[in-house]
Amino acid sequence: MQTVFRSEQRGAANHGWLQAKHSFSFADWYEPSRMGFGVLRVINEDRVAPHSGFGTHGHRDMEIVTYILEGELSHRDSMGNGDPAAVRGGVGEAGGAHAGVIRPGEIQRMSAGSGVLHSEMNHSAAPVHLLQIWLLPRSRGGAPGYEQASIEPASLRGRLGLLAAPEGGLVAINSDARLFAGRFDGAEQAELALAPGRLAYVHVARGSLVVNGERLAAGDALQLEPGAGAALRLQFEQGEQAEVLVFDLGR
Repeated sequence: MQTVFRSEQRGAANHGWLQAKHSFSFADWYEPSRMGFGVLRVINEDRVAPHSGFGTHGHRDMEIVTYILEGELSHRDSMGNGDPAAVRGGVGEAGGAHAGVIRPGEIQRMSAGSGVLHSEMNHSAAPVHLLQIWLLPRSRGGAPGYEQASIEPASLRGRLGLLAAPEGGLVAINSDARLFAGRFDGAEQAELALAPGRLAYVHVARGSLVVNGERLAAGDALQLEPGAGAALRLQFEQGEQAEVLVFDLGR
């Protein structure tokens, strides 16, 4: 079954400093038919005003991925990431503390595990436009973790690049999911085949393109759930400055 979910069907929240669009039920927006899709629980499109942001708060048992479209966001957490003293002290060449500023062309993954405190702030004079994604973990508890990686632009041009996965992605996630991104314009095309029993979710971050015969614009989504034992195939074409995120999901 293939279902289109248009941008205007999303939940919306205006907090002054934060303009948010929710693809799935979140905070004060509750829609029983939009409680997640497979292990995908949240896609929030956030615009954060200058000199503001998300103060320190906690999470547990969730894989949280941040994808910046415009601007930059400063991250700090209880693991020492974003702490200048920890970074200067060389805590983390191999998975320790990181500088914690996330920019376009980068991806960040935070595993909440048994519990983590963090903040995300826009210290600049320009707004930040981002997507925040929550995925249910394969296993609960465990130590929190953090990873940040640069995305090679050529890996997304007219193709789908693997950003996050249990294995083989730019960042590793503790979830039965793979996250791809791609950029398409003009005659550029790509195809993605998923194994039988998987779910697929496509979110257009900007621009527009045709996916499996459906024209999707920024904020639109396409979700696919096959019949028993059936495989999925996604076709991407006719892009108009399109940037798209694609999820291969367990149930």
